[in-house]
Amino acid sequence: MDLYFYGRGLLIGFSIAAPVGPIGILAIRRTLTLGKRAGLVTGLGAATADAIYGCIAGFGLTAVSDLLLGQAFWLKLVGGLFLCYLGVKTFISHPAEETGVIENNRAYWSMYTSTVLLTLTSPATILSFAAVFVGLGLATMGGNYTTAAVLVAGVFSGSALWWLLLSSGADLLRGKFTPQRLRGLNRISGLILLTFGIIALSARN
Repeated sequence: MDLYFYGRGLLIGFSIAAPVGPIGILAIRRTLTLGKRAGLVTGLGAATADAIYGCIAGFGLTAVSDLLLGQAFWLKLVGGLFLCYLGVKTFISHPAEETGVIENNRAYWSMYTSTVLLTLTSPATILSFAAVFVGLGLATMGGNYTTAAVLVAGVFSGSALWWLLLSSGADLLRGKFTPQRLRGLNRISGLILLTFGIIALSARN
């Protein structure tokens, strides 16, 4: 039974993570400029946030859910501003300053934590989890916290699997990107991130 719910959680986590949004763009760019590990760490930050929202939906933490949704305006504001900042920073960055191997683990930790926070500032994520869990009859799990924990573990695994596949795929193309192409990638990625930020700031609650 636990394996069954783990499998369902894995599919939920994979399907929610798969649509390429700002985090996907960020993970791809970091993989191409800094290596597979940087892209994977970025993705694991998103997977952690997905697991947190999975906990809220799976354990029926309605008070937390209501609190987050009640602060949707501020979450969108913080997330939108951060995306705009990342967009501008990415657009003006120079590939020569970024490429290479990261030797300081603090840099990876910064990538991880910033991605967790960025993903958590999206109220749409918790709405997606709530809709999926309710639609599949998984919300609150009837008070069975063990089953809910297994389901959430599946959600994290499914999301992490997607980010592993994405960063691995991007890493295969890394050798084909010259400094000129990386400069173009920075421009395109920066504009996309900035666009996502502006959309988040202009969206109505």
